[in-house]
Amino acid sequence: LYGFPPVLAGLLVYLALSNAGPLGALNWLFTPAGMILAQTILILPLITGVTISAVSALSRDVRDTARSLGAEGPRYLTAMLREARLGAITAVMVGFGRAISEVGAVLIVGGNIAGETRVLTTTIVLETQIGNFGFAVALGAILLAISFVIFFLLYRFQEATDE
Repeated sequence: LYGFPPVLAGLLVYLALSNAGPLGALNWLFTPAGMILAQTILILPLITGVTISAVSALSRDVRDTARSLGAEGPRYLTAMLREARLGAITAVMVGFGRAISEVGAVLIVGGNIAGETRVLTTTIVLETQIGNFGFAVALGAILLAISFVIFFLLYRFQEATDE
């Protein structure tokens, strides 16, 4: 599901959250909670896949040592994640990158309601559609700056955990 199209995720979440859908009773359609659900469906496969790859890349010696020291179940998983922490942080970075750049699912599920569910990416789309390109570019620069700051902080955290 690495390439799961965001608009398809948005459509499926929309259908699930609509009044006739199985999750309609939650009343999450056109709410931030619904948008978070759609984003989670998009980024969870990426974060999970990259984390599994990082843990799988650990040497057999690391796994054997953890088991010989008595790590089982949740303690074993915690030990493996701790050993693969650089890959796990990379997984979070990949997931965040997908989430911050996504527009399709949040536009469908959130409805782009001013003051309620409008986010930077959907605002950029709206401003571009009405021809307000200068404002759209300025918002894009803000989104890029936020992305750089978050990635810089995650990179620094990754470096700190590597020491």
